[in-house]
Order: sequence, then C-alpha cells, then structure tokens
Amino acid sequence: MVNNNNLIKLLIENNQYCKYPPVFMFLKLNKLMPVLISTFLLITTSVFSSEKNITYMQILQKPNDLDLNLKYAQQQGKMGNYKQTISTLERLTMIYPENIEIKLYLLSVLVQVDSPEKATTIIEEMKLRTDLSPEDLESLKEIEEEILDREPSLWNISADIGFGLNFTDNINSVSKSRFKMDSDAKAEFNSAKFDRTESGSLGITATRPIGEESSLLLNLSHTTSNQYQEADDDFQSYGFTLGFDTTLGNQSLSPYLIANKSDSQNDADSFSFMYGIGGFFSVGERNSFSYGYSYSDAKANHNSEDNTANETNSISHNYTLGYDLIITQIISSSLSLGYTDSDAVVDAGNDAETYDIGLVLNFAFPWAFISIGNSHSFNDYKTADSSVTSSAIRSDHSMTTDIMITKALGDLFPALDPNRTFFINLSYEKVISEANILNYDYIADSFAVSFTKSLSILK
Repeated sequence: MVNNNNLIKLLIENNQYCKYPPVFMFLKLNKLMPVLISTFLLITTSVFSSEKNITYMQILQKPNDLDLNLKYAQQQGKMGNYKQTISTLERLTMIYPENIEIKLYLLSVLVQVDSPEKATTIIEEMKLRTDLSPEDLESLKEIEEEILDREPSLWNISADIGFGLNFTDNINSVSKSRFKMDSDAKAEFNSAKFDRTESGSLGITATRPIGEESSLLLNLSHTTSNQYQEADDDFQSYGFTLGFDTTLGNQSLSPYLIANKSDSQNDADSFSFMYGIGGFFSVGERNSFSYGYSYSDAKANHNSEDNTANETNSISHNYTLGYDLIITQIISSSLSLGYTDSDAVVDAGNDAETYDIGLVLNFAFPWAFISIGNSHSFNDYKTADSSVTSSAIRSDHSMTTDIMITKALGDLFPALDPNRTFFINLSYEKVISEANILNYDYIADSFAVSFTKSLSILK
C-alpha cells in the first residue's frame, strides 16, 4: 500500500500545467491535469491497460464501474474538462463512500484547479472518519495549511507570443478570368497572385476577480506583418481590449470595448473603435446558445499616400447568434449566424449588408486538436460604384472552407515543453467568391503555420 501522505505531496508539488487550444474566436485557455495523476490511477485501480478513449455513452451504460469511471475522469482531466472530471469523481464518492482513494483523488483535482471551498469541505468531512491512518490525517492537515497560506492574487498576468507564416496563391483576389471592370470598361487584372506574409504578435493580458461570479480583463497587443513581394500587408497594429465577465441568472454576459490602430507602410493609418456585448446560456450538459451585438466606428487618415482612404470610414452594426453542441466527448459542433450593416462616408461600393452562416466541427483527439469549418457570406451593396461599373450594384457570395490542427510541442518533446505552453498550429483555407461583377469572381488558397507560446507573469 502506497503512503497517501507522500502521494498527495507528489501530486501537489509537481503541478504541470498545459493550456488547451481555442475552438473559435471566443475560446478560453484551460489548465490540464498533472501527468502524475495517471500514476495515481495505476495505484488505485487494478486494471488500466487500455488507452482507448472512454465515451460518455459507456459511462451511462456502466455508471457503477469504478475502473471505467476513473479512466474517464483521467481522460477528461487531460483534455481540460474539469467539470466532467469533478462531477464524475463526486458521483463515485456517493457510490463508494468508503473509498478513501477516490476522495483523495477528488481533493487533488480541487486543489489543482484552485477550488478551496470544496476542498476544505472534503477535508473537514474526512477528518471525522475513524478509519484514516495517521499519515492520511497528516496529509489533510498539510493540504489545509497550504490552502490557508495561499495569498489570493488580485491580478493574474500572462503573456502570449506568436510568429506565423502565410502562403497564398491569390494575395490580391485576382479574378478567375484575369479581367476586371474599370470605369465601365473591361481591363486586364494583372496584379500579383503568389506571395507570402510573415507576422509576429505579442499580447499582455491581466485579469482579476470581482466578487464571486465576475472578472475584469485588460489586454494590450501588438502585431507586425511583412509581405514578401508587395507591401499591402506591411503594417504594425496596436490594440487595447477592456472586458468584463459576469452572470445574470443563467446567462453569462461579457460586455467589452476594443480600440485598435494600424500603421500601414504604404497606406493611410487607420483607427477603429468597437464596443458590444456577448452572452451565452447552457441547456443541459450538451447544448449552449450564444448571442451578441457590436457597434464599430472605423476611420482612416487622409494623406499623400492615400487621398481617398477616408471615403471608406464607416459605422457598422453587427448581430450574431450561435449554437454549440457536444456530440461526444471527442466531437463538438458550432453553428453561427450573423448580420452586419455598414454605412460609409462614400456610399458607392462601400455601404453593404452582410449575412453570414457557418458550421464548425471540432475534434479533441488526445494526439491533436482539429477544427474543420465551412462558412458562407452574402454581401448586398446599396449603391453602384461608378469607378468599377455604373450598370450594376455589386452583390456577391463567398464560401470559405478551413482546416486547423493544433498540437502542443510538449506532447512530442516533453523535455522541451514540460508545461505544454508552446503550440504548433497548421491551417489551410480555401475561399471561393462569386459575384455579379467579374472583379469579385475569384478563388484563393492559403496555407499557414504559426507558433504560439504562453507565459505566466503574475499569478
């Protein structure tokens, strides 16, 4: 029998954190379970020889199978699904109230995810047991002292560093026919097609709790982009985000404010200001609905490099609806709907209404995270652009298909990335645009590779 005192110390003193990659633009990063928990499971159960994933359906079919449920809890912990891990272990403690090891495992998870209230409750309950060894009691005492000694940090500050390469076969959206309309005349579309872009990013994020169910977020970001052949995508941008997360009944609400400035090498500097609110609520354990509204004000300088830049200054209203479904413990899906109304200083060729619909399938495999998406965008412009053609008002439809694969470097080389905070991202995107004006009939394929590293500065 392994000394529980040493085991608990081992679990707490050897925390290895890993952030799980985002599914789409709202996604948040999670900590993974320590690798040592797998050792703990081998000690407390008699058979864990198979590495096959346990599905939620198997759990429903065998809710009292101790080995199966512990394996499932371990898998969910590795995926960052702490809610499932904790709920599974809590259910097992009710089925097997005399099993000390299950309670110790649950306690280690609660300490790991920094849930002192639940951990303290379990410790007090275990102290009342008469079948605990002196070593068990000493372990509980040490954990309790550690929880009490923890000074809750007012701010949590982290940094994210990224570098990426993007290769495309149609950087300028050249039409399929290689022709375009120019002031009501048909002309050749001879812009370059093949190019690559290098980009680097740095973000500093600070969060702090406000009350029991709310938190404040501040983010500063800087991005630099360099295009290899041309200079259209040579720019530096600076961003600031202020966000607030809270709950109201069963609704999770997130009002936000975003300011951005972009310095282009061969174009006018641009500024944008956006504020809005997003929200979501869950229905059962597998369904959630989201919604949002944003108002944006985008402006560009009028200068010698681009004396028509301010013609595209616009105000936009955007509305979104979404539905997320957990199909299995591996597969999830996201359906999104959007509507945007944009009004610019010069209406012709700029004012438009846009309708969006998209579907994303996510596969959280143990060996990688894969996301496959398909979206459609329908643009209806309000006024004809005589600089292109005065005989038609632009209307187009674009379909975008993308595939993204994310892998932690630590999964391949644990010695290089023991905390699994360095991610390799591979993505492919294909855009097919069809329009009633030949300028906007084009196909573009792009491939991107990027690397991101997360660092904890203050916790």
